[in-house]
Amino acid sequence: MKAQLDNLRRSAESELQSARSREELTAIRTKYLGRKGLLTSMLRDLGKVPVEERPGIGKLSNEIKEYLSAKLDRRIEAIDAELKGDALKRDRIDVTLPGRRISPGRTHPITQISDEISQIFVGLGFSVVEGPEVEFDYYNFEALNMPKDHPARDMQDTFYVNDNIVLRTHTSPVQIRIMEKQKPPVRVICPGKVYRCDSDTSHSPMFHQIEGLLVDKGITFGDLKGVLTSFARQVFGKNAILRFRPSFFPFTEPSAEVDIRCVMCEGAGCRVCGQSGWLEILGSGMVDPEVFKVVGYDPEEVSGFAFGMGLERIAMLKYGISDIRLFFENDIRFLNQF
Repeated sequence: MKAQLDNLRRSAESELQSARSREELTAIRTKYLGRKGLLTSMLRDLGKVPVEERPGIGKLSNEIKEYLSAKLDRRIEAIDAELKGDALKRDRIDVTLPGRRISPGRTHPITQISDEISQIFVGLGFSVVEGPEVEFDYYNFEALNMPKDHPARDMQDTFYVNDNIVLRTHTSPVQIRIMEKQKPPVRVICPGKVYRCDSDTSHSPMFHQIEGLLVDKGITFGDLKGVLTSFARQVFGKNAILRFRPSFFPFTEPSAEVDIRCVMCEGAGCRVCGQSGWLEILGSGMVDPEVFKVVGYDPEEVSGFAFGMGLERIAMLKYGISDIRLFFENDIRFLNQF
């Protein structure tokens, strides 16, 4: 048995020398020193050895086990050190190289145009207010002169949460909430997200609007025209020309769509403006007396105007963008232009 133990040690040493990975060394440890390894199997035959030789065989087997365990540990340490050295060489950092410049973030074009428009109206004496995006049907429709059976509701393509709660289809509900809390004079704008069931190159199910409201004594349609003309010339340039067309909105009377002379062809007619020379930018009108009655204002004492515009539409005209979906795709090549 002593000869068998010596042969086992030499065989294990030979395999240790040729091993090149931690996995191979683990396999060698299991093969020779494991619970079902060769050394353990060999010692099961110790009972066949004469009694006087057993102490010597036992001692030798322990020495071989300790020797092989120590040698395995050293080989594993050597291989780990070698792997660590290779990793350090492969992943080393050259501290003499210049640092990598971090690209600065950019404000989204919709945020840019919202901030620009907000600042224009703040300069005209308006305050910026906000309202909930998940709105009661009452504020989104009924208080704005659109009862349950009103045909104008069909224009909204509304997302309903339930019969009484909707995702707001415009920012106009905010004017009701403000007038309920504040007595005239009122000068506010409300930028924010709105939602409608519509999606194509010029419409998105979620988009942004700015609603404006001014209420005071003696406010006329002339004031509305003056404010919107000043706004348009600050956004599109001092030569911007506006056109007011009669229209209908349930919460304003009279109502008007506002067009701007085409910024692409300067009124000559092109594909963008449909050869008309004009581009629609917003809706507006004098606040309907029925809306004043809902919030407790006396329409004999005060008057006012309201307007609403889509920020995506303003941005598309200002920056020459043909597809509204570009604003929401997060294509870095598109966003880097702003």
